[in-house]
Amino acid sequence: MHKILLIDDDEALVAPLTEYLSRFDFALSADSHPQEGLVRLKDDNFDAVILDVMLPSMDGFEVCKEIRKFSSIPIIMLTARGDVMDRVVGLELGADDYLPKPFEPRELAARLQNIIKRSPANDGKDDLVFHFDGLEIDTQRRNVIVQGEILKLTGNEYELLLMFAKEPGKKFHRDEILNQLRGMDVDILTRAVDILVSRLRSKLKPLDYIETIRGVGYTFNGVRQ
Repeated sequence: MHKILLIDDDEALVAPLTEYLSRFDFALSADSHPQEGLVRLKDDNFDAVILDVMLPSMDGFEVCKEIRKFSSIPIIMLTARGDVMDRVVGLELGADDYLPKPFEPRELAARLQNIIKRSPANDGKDDLVFHFDGLEIDTQRRNVIVQGEILKLTGNEYELLLMFAKEPGKKFHRDEILNQLRGMDVDILTRAVDILVSRLRSKLKPLDYIETIRGVGYTFNGVRQ
């Protein structure tokens, strides 16, 4: 059973969500105060975090930043009314996915299944190691090494890099990237892809393998060794 941590001050949400998610083999724990949630996350092993943006004393964006200082655990952010800026900021800070409130529990369960399946905590099925000049991607250990240093990537960042590395030179449209990463056709901003690519580019520096193709999307120009 996968362990999920909910950080949300809406205590009325906890009981029905706990019962519903249990049908999908999820064990939900909850904290209404962000500081307590951070402590629990450090002290226990969870498979994913559901994080509300509107929290007392410390908003969800700050909590997301704190989590990313010590963990690459998948994070789904809950955004009030589906506010566009909430979604953009959350992705920029390292969230893996977002869901506007109010949400359908079935959609939340589907998104949890997707991000956990892609999480670095899950062993890859492929034993291949991709080698490029200054870059190594070990798909068995889900490690990414740039010039001898191990990178800490979110689940989406790792999957995006692996997608690129498997097909160097291919032109990836933004919509194609969204659908492959999320595993479902959803109506979300293609801006999310640009944010994700920007984060990945920054982490790969000084390497410059990701090229923007105006009006199309992106391509990976590394040469596999």
